[in-house]
Amino acid sequence: MHLPESKRHLLSKSTCMMGIQCPKRLWYYRKRPDLRPEISAAQQMVFQKGTDVGQLAQQLFPEGKDATPIDSYHYAESIRQTYEWIEAGEKIIYEATFQYDRVMAAIDILVCKKGKWTAYEVKSTTEVKDQHIKDAALQYYVISNAGLTLSDIYIVHLNTEYVRQGELDVTQLFNTVSIKKEVLALQNEVENWIAENKRVLELKVEPSKDIGTHCFDPYECEYMEHCWSHVPEVSVFNLSRMKAMKKFELYYQGILEFHQLPNGYRLTSSQRLQVETYLKDYIQIETNELRNWVQQLKYPLVFMDFETFMPAVPLYNNSQPYQHVPFQFSVHVQEVPDTQLKHYEFLGKPEADPRKEFINQLIAATKGKGHIVVYNKAFESSRLKELQDLFPEHKTDIDKMLKRIIDLMEPFQKKWYYSPSMNGSYSIKSVLPALVPELSYKELEIGEGGSAMAAYEGLLNIDGAAEKKRIRESLLEYCKLDTLAMVKILEKLAEV
Repeated sequence: MHLPESKRHLLSKSTCMMGIQCPKRLWYYRKRPDLRPEISAAQQMVFQKGTDVGQLAQQLFPEGKDATPIDSYHYAESIRQTYEWIEAGEKIIYEATFQYDRVMAAIDILVCKKGKWTAYEVKSTTEVKDQHIKDAALQYYVISNAGLTLSDIYIVHLNTEYVRQGELDVTQLFNTVSIKKEVLALQNEVENWIAENKRVLELKVEPSKDIGTHCFDPYECEYMEHCWSHVPEVSVFNLSRMKAMKKFELYYQGILEFHQLPNGYRLTSSQRLQVETYLKDYIQIETNELRNWVQQLKYPLVFMDFETFMPAVPLYNNSQPYQHVPFQFSVHVQEVPDTQLKHYEFLGKPEADPRKEFINQLIAATKGKGHIVVYNKAFESSRLKELQDLFPEHKTDIDKMLKRIIDLMEPFQKKWYYSPSMNGSYSIKSVLPALVPELSYKELEIGEGGSAMAAYEGLLNIDGAAEKKRIRESLLEYCKLDTLAMVKILEKLAEV
């Protein structure tokens, strides 16, 4: 091992990866902190999952020394500590940190066995991805040039085949994959990445780089709002079911808005409808199809919506990494048209598996012979079939529910009703303001599914009763609006 460098690092693994994705992203991160947006609750949950999974993987190699810095300003101490532990003969180091040529990289787990060092990088994903190889290639480059020879380098990721039964079995929870061959093939490129990133950091003005697919590949860039500020709310980027590369081909030709599309430009029927209704400002209504769809409905109608969360590490027996776990439902029941609604709801507690009580209460709330109205039938049907496998005693009741389900998304997916304000989307978040503008998710503390997932799982880490109560009330309010929105949307369709 070489003695640690005395100068503070210019680049880390994460900032190098920013620069590889887009030089502007790196430059803004370092030079324009004012542009950095606040991290959303859903994004914070993703980061927290990565941290939690990394710490859990340490159990694969227990009793190691931990070089984690107290904060991001104290990596020099981690580098010094790593060097001293290696020199002292320690065999397992967590967050082992190295620096070479003013580039710093930490590896999740470093293990010495029979005199040979092996590096393990832990990911909270369920497979090895291209960006993981690039991460590891830079780590290998820094560690090797800092004077430590690695016999191998692995990605440790979650095993989706693992089904929890009793205590968590970390040996089954993780898969370990050697990527040394792929990492070695990238070593020359790593030198170029570092040189280019250092050049970017020396620039006095932001680098020239237009928007492109790199804005969201491999990750959505936090500076998109700034870089895309010239793109209008309605643009070719909203064209439904058009591949991103084709949208950018139009953009690079100077075609950004619908009116700029050349005459005869090839579009699908749905895309053509989207363009024409916007340019001519009209709403497409297929009256006969809508009336037939509405008239087929059998009362009493049951409007049903689920919320699920997807723990990276299974919390309950008979669950797997990232499995959808239903934790909440809202049901509105309408006996006949234009009558008062009955509302039923359920919200579990993440400390215990909510699924058994969920399905028991759902069966009771949806009993009857009328249609069960959902928005996006595939999601609710899939969750019900999973619950059917888990609770075979409810097979008959769930079969009856599945046969009664009808999808309110269908009229919008088939463009029997299309408003230009939907901007090419038929999600309920786009349909609701177009048909029922007086109802809105914007005023809710929790206004979309990702935030609901994060809020529910986050309850595990909240001690205060008042705070828990507030979050639970927000979750109930959000899910209730989902089913009420379906009621109001159907009322509008019935007026056609």
